[in-house]
Amino acid sequence: MRAAVAVIAAAFVFASGCAQKDWIDRTLVTVDVTGVWEGKSEQSGAGGPWIRDIVLVLQQQGPKVTGEIRNLGSGRLSAVGSTPIQGTVNGDTLSLREASGQTLHVVLQVNGDEMTGSGDRLNAGFQMSLRRQPAASPQR
Repeated sequence: MRAAVAVIAAAFVFASGCAQKDWIDRTLVTVDVTGVWEGKSEQSGAGGPWIRDIVLVLQQQGPKVTGEIRNLGSGRLSAVGSTPIQGTVNGDTLSLREASGQTLHVVLQVNGDEMTGSGDRLNAGFQMSLRRQPAASPQR
């Protein structure tokens, strides 16, 4: 009888090691980042910091995020423009990159209606701070 119990116990121990390792990812609640986020991007460098007003427009489906980042042309040497982006949400962390290339990488920590983090574009690092804008109410 003891041998049978030992064999069953050993089977449970070995079977537990075969469990899928990503079960925690499926149970992890991710934040919703859909919406319009406005804020600033600050890059330090020669000549002082460069601060730019930016807007992220994001759509989320599950962990996948698509959208665009808009440079509003504020700050020194800033050009107005829009860049398509894509990324993923894992828990409360949003990771983004430029959709058509590898020149922009951003990692942001989401806390309610605020996001902060850092990024890199063309080997130049920057800090970002954004706030979600309220959804526009429908016109009557």
